[in-house]
Amino acid sequence: MVTATPSAVEERRVPSPPGRNPGAPLDLGWVREAQANRSAAERRAATMTARRTVKKDWQAAWLLRAVTTIDLTALAGDDTPGNVRRLCAKARQPVRQDVLDAVGAGDLGVRVGAVCVYHNLVAVAVAALAGSGIPVAAVSTGFPAAQIAHAQKLAEIEASVRAGAEEIDIVVSRAHVLTGDAQALYDEVRDFRAACGPAHLKTILATGELGTLRNVAMASLVCMMAGADFVKTSTGKEAVNATLPVGVVMARAIREYHERTGHRVGFKPAGGIRTAKQALDWLALMKEELGDRWLRPDLFRIGASGLLSDIERQLEHHATGRYAAAHHQPMV
Repeated sequence: MVTATPSAVEERRVPSPPGRNPGAPLDLGWVREAQANRSAAERRAATMTARRTVKKDWQAAWLLRAVTTIDLTALAGDDTPGNVRRLCAKARQPVRQDVLDAVGAGDLGVRVGAVCVYHNLVAVAVAALAGSGIPVAAVSTGFPAAQIAHAQKLAEIEASVRAGAEEIDIVVSRAHVLTGDAQALYDEVRDFRAACGPAHLKTILATGELGTLRNVAMASLVCMMAGADFVKTSTGKEAVNATLPVGVVMARAIREYHERTGHRVGFKPAGGIRTAKQALDWLALMKEELGDRWLRPDLFRIGASGLLSDIERQLEHHATGRYAAAHHQPMV
């Protein structure tokens, strides 16, 4: 776990309001100072996963923690209200009760972090999750490409909030990052934050389309200054989605932002995370780079659709010593 060293910056920290990042004025000097060394980030990611491992009961506990951080996602072109209702039923009971009982977690109330859907299915998900306490997240702002007018983006956010979404996953305009226009990116995300009202704002950087890790670091800082409650790697629709080296860069930007402002910002990797082993790698990265506080669902989420099935399969293997057939852990 990384522990911050007391400093003059540390002494000036302002306590963060519960659950929200209020943002900060855009500091272009800070943004321009951002650096990212690709070879160092790749080396850090490789050595971390090679030396950090958990086994037996510890592995089961970490996997259960991973379940609580999943944004269970339905973002396909053939989604229907019936599919979403079944997904919400899985969100309420993400792991079969007999498996939970077998690993000693039957009374822990394990549930996922959120259910993430397109705007037109928000009302369906809200109704299906009523009384569960599981929030609905809506992808917005012209997801996944963000190639619609700014006014339409704001209207889409506002409509999703009215429909009951408690979290909004917006997509930033990649052009602002690629052309180095930090002010335009800041203003855009600031407008999105205002449109969200009480809903938490998760900003998707689409890191696979930003060109360099330095761009990833700069975009992360600008979005946090603009009031993002989470920074998220990807839409899941890019050719390259969540990678551990990108995670290292974004986690260190989050740490630097916290050290300078006292405000905590969450992190959400998304896209291509399909196995229990990958989930454990991301949890290890959070623990090593940001500490235990970022292992909770209010500050860490994994955007995934198929991941839960493999985690449930691994938990059943832990309990019984046998791998179950795929139909024993259906998603919908």
